Amino acid sequence: MKNLTDQRILVTGGAGFIGSALIWELNRRGCEQLVVTDFLGETEKWRNLTPLRFADYLEADDLLPRLNANTLGNFDLVLHLGACSATTERNATYLIRNNFEYTKELAAWSLAHKARFVYASSAATYGDGSAGMSDLEPDIEKFRPLNMYGYSKHLFDLYAKKHGFLNQIVGLKYFNVFGPNENHKGDMRSLVNKACAQVLQTGKIQLFKSYRPDYRDGEQKRDFLYIKDAVKMTLHLATTPAANGLFNLGSGEAHTWIELATAVFKALECEPKIEFIEMPDVLRGKYQYFTQADITKLRSAGFKERFVQLSDSVADYVKNYLVPDRKLGE
Repeated sequence: MKNLTDQRILVTGGAGFIGSALIWELNRRGCEQLVVTDFLGETEKWRNLTPLRFADYLEADDLLPRLNANTLGNFDLVLHLGACSATTERNATYLIRNNFEYTKELAAWSLAHKARFVYASSAATYGDGSAGMSDLEPDIEKFRPLNMYGYSKHLFDLYAKKHGFLNQIVGLKYFNVFGPNENHKGDMRSLVNKACAQVLQTGKIQLFKSYRPDYRDGEQKRDFLYIKDAVKMTLHLATTPAANGLFNLGSGEAHTWIELATAVFKALECEPKIEFIEMPDVLRGKYQYFTQADITKLRSAGFKERFVQLSDSVADYVKNYLVPDRKLGE
């Protein structure tokens, strides 16, 4: 496993949720030779960067022109987390350009300049799960994403396979990641983030009803992964040269929304009170009722660490970040 301390690293989407958490973990490991890019716009995600240490920042629009003009120099590692991650985004052209075309260009540059390329795919590529959730490359053609975000990610996975990139790069299929530094995501924030605010304001948590007879209300299941575990997995694969291809990043366990909500109530020392509400029509046909990562491939790549239990990770997030309104690194 390579030591990152002396490496020059590019982090795209660095002000975002997973990107800023990666910079936080890199800083903890003594890495500061970082160039960070993002689209800051009018969002508040710039606040995620304020406690972090890095060498330079530039807007993502400027990155590819400057790389191609060779004014940024070379990098040992490219961590490509930049993307539109809104599962409700309906502008397909924007998603293709931002999530697919941009990734193609950055991957090609990285391979040409011998930089290790690690990019964020998504568990959304698996669709409703009826075709399985295998991270083995021979299976990926059979997946049918349920939304355009998932399809934009799936397109690059397919492109990378077709062009033989997957034996040289790493694609990360993140499952339901939650934790500090996600406040700027609006409706795309995790349930933990939303539920904490709901409990503090109303004393209750709202969950979507189920519209399938095989799942009772609140018993839809997800593989919830704490951000601190997610970044450890990411950097393990980034520093393991033999680990190439697609990898599921999840806890390997599925939990119900009720279990997650109950953990929030416990962290806030409140009695559970859950209200089931109608799911918006726009989501009903695109809703994943069950996700669970098969992490056999990740374990085979040498990741041996144990995960933080769901109740403990929720407690850490709520008590140490949400309630005191703190960012990673503060």
